[in-house]
Amino acid sequence: MPTSKDNSPNHDATPALEAEQLKSLVATTVASYETRAEQFWQGTKDHDVEQNRQALLNALPPGQALNILDLGCGPGRDLRYFKRLGHQPIGLDACPTFCQMAQDFGECEVWQQDFLQLDLPNNRFHGIFANASLFHVPQQELPRVLTQLYDTLAPQGVLLSSNPRGTGMEGWNGQRYGAWHDFDQWHNFLVAADFQLIQHYYRPPGLPRDQQHWLVTLWRKP
Repeated sequence: MPTSKDNSPNHDATPALEAEQLKSLVATTVASYETRAEQFWQGTKDHDVEQNRQALLNALPPGQALNILDLGCGPGRDLRYFKRLGHQPIGLDACPTFCQMAQDFGECEVWQQDFLQLDLPNNRFHGIFANASLFHVPQQELPRVLTQLYDTLAPQGVLLSSNPRGTGMEGWNGQRYGAWHDFDQWHNFLVAADFQLIQHYYRPPGLPRDQQHWLVTLWRKP
């Protein structure tokens, strides 16, 4: 079951996950997606995330082909979208089947990497689209991962993250490991990594707050 954490990037009071535990939770989470890849695709290919796509693009310079990293690209739904607009997206996912599906459907380059072992070029991307992906990073590893994302963005680059909303809980949801942040906690992590907040909102739009289960935040690298 998920365990409670305070709303701060500092979790010294929480027992740290050891290296083997981290390796195991990544492997189990990736395997869960791998064994249900087609089911996941059928269940998500028609999700309406236009609000998130446009939030990212509206924060970036218009009229040019943008280098976009689709972090946790899954089967390639959003890669295909950005590519068809004339941008130059690259996908990244840890699930081998997703990587192949994304290459085929998105017709883009896809890097097979897990979030705890990222190998990213410096100052490469104008934007990072992290839609329903960064919540899989254990909170103790999040400062390091955010620093890597900061470094791979070009100056004035933008990170969009969409995470399931919670109250600082972390743990297993079935066979997938995740952390469920509230705005204050997520804000603290990103500010500590030197990102500057552009905006935040909750999804799906038009519903009462208690039915808006997704927190979306938009950040800039100064």
